Amino acid sequence: MGKFEIQPVPCLRDNYAWLAFDRDEGVCAVVDPSEAKPVMRALETHGLTLTHILNTHHHPDHVGGNLELQAKFGAVIVGPGKDKARIPGIGVGVVENDSYAAGSHVAKVLEIPAHTRGHIAFWFEQDKAVFTGDTLFAMGCGRLFEGDPPTMWNSLSKLVHLPDDTRVYCGHEYTEANGRFALSVEGGNPELVRRMAEVRAIRAQGLPTLPSNIGIEKKTNPFLRASSLEIRRSLGLQDADDVEVFAETRRRKDSFQG
Repeated sequence: MGKFEIQPVPCLRDNYAWLAFDRDEGVCAVVDPSEAKPVMRALETHGLTLTHILNTHHHPDHVGGNLELQAKFGAVIVGPGKDKARIPGIGVGVVENDSYAAGSHVAKVLEIPAHTRGHIAFWFEQDKAVFTGDTLFAMGCGRLFEGDPPTMWNSLSKLVHLPDDTRVYCGHEYTEANGRFALSVEGGNPELVRRMAEVRAIRAQGLPTLPSNIGIEKKTNPFLRASSLEIRRSLGLQDADDVEVFAETRRRKDSFQG
């Protein structure tokens, strides 16, 4: 198996599409292209031809470039099989535990609904990379547009059980804002304080804070840390179950102004 390089493509205001490519195999996928033009420029810069389009969910800021890119390159579009009607140009629908190969690079599909009912992740185990769309962010998680707290907690639990060195490629540059909220509920977490100092320095240079990895998220992401005594005290939920703690954390984030 050749080297799988992964590069961010900034789109819209704060989106990332991701180019994942193996030059030796002539394979190049783009994950969640919100618009076509930035992706085309990145392909030209890197001297690549698009072969696959991978969609984690149907929102326009993740599929908006599908049809234009497909028309230009003939790339196959792969997305959630349970939401095919909302994925423009989809050719291959995948479901939980399916495998999908781009050359020798094989993704296992994880269904991670709640942000949308059909949301999936693509986990490239051998390449130590997972594309999480808008379910898991660095120090954050997606809003529950089409699901409830138990559904999202279950989805996040699938991701948190991936190996710690799995790099997390998500759909938005939300890290610094997410970190400000995280500090509001777990400001005594030294790993979180350290991470935020790094993030602020990175953003001051105008650089991406991504990818993160599962190990970092387990230590710093409040939406994965329902067992934290500090978070439970901050929320006044010392004796609640994990889903209740998660639900209240998400509710607080929805109205956070920091």
